[in-house]
Amino acid sequence: MSNLVLRALTGTAFVAVLVGSILLSPWSFTLLFALVTGLTLWEFADNVNLHAGARVNKLINAVSGVYLFLAFAGYCSGYQGSEVFIPYLLSLMYLPISELYARQPDPLKNWAYAFASQLYIALPFSLLNCLAFLNDPLKQQAYFHWLLPLSVFIFLWTSDTGAYCTGSLLHKRFPAKLFERISPNKSWVGSIGGGVLCVLVASLMHHFFPAELTWLQWIGLSLVVCVFGTWGDLVESLFKRQLGIKDSGHILPGHGGMLDRFDSSLLAIPAAILYLYTLNQF
Repeated sequence: MSNLVLRALTGTAFVAVLVGSILLSPWSFTLLFALVTGLTLWEFADNVNLHAGARVNKLINAVSGVYLFLAFAGYCSGYQGSEVFIPYLLSLMYLPISELYARQPDPLKNWAYAFASQLYIALPFSLLNCLAFLNDPLKQQAYFHWLLPLSVFIFLWTSDTGAYCTGSLLHKRFPAKLFERISPNKSWVGSIGGGVLCVLVASLMHHFFPAELTWLQWIGLSLVVCVFGTWGDLVESLFKRQLGIKDSGHILPGHGGMLDRFDSSLLAIPAAILYLYTLNQF
């Protein structure tokens, strides 16, 4: 089987599982992204342990991040109060205290990578719950709504597709690089093409879901996701370049690891929440 066919099959299955889990129910959404959180944290710790000389406790780190996601899900859905976060605080206390007894050669590096992965991976995935569970002021309870979390991924895929197609067609005519030091293949014309396609898709989103956001608000959300998704991709490229690796993992045949697939979302999700929160305030 050629690599192109393998990539196509894996990509199709990946999108189908992700979209299906979001549309199906809050339970499938929660279970899938709890699993994604754990796998991504494990992959991150595995990479820094192998290539950066760290000795992060992969199990504790992954379990802590999964718990944070589940705690957000419980709190945002209204099933749990704020006390649900207390065990996560205990895990954060455990990580540095455990280094007192582990006698590792570089405990500071272990702390730094463990805490960085919680902020870089566990928190953004957990914040998806803030998009998925919305408050109903009339019923005074939260309800699950698939549209906003799914729209973030739709805009990310749209941005990637537009950037790839535009860059492939016009890179010789407009060769200016977006960030050559980190990612030599990204061009300005590709990024602009991705943004334009996002605006078109945002207009379609407004056509089918006019009650959720205005036309300008949909466009604003698409551009926020596009810009911060691009930065998220570059951040992961910097991470891999620093470690001297090509792919973050091999769990997805033809597509690399979990970080390779979700890198853009790790900055796009918090940015989308900040954007939507700002709209509600003003």
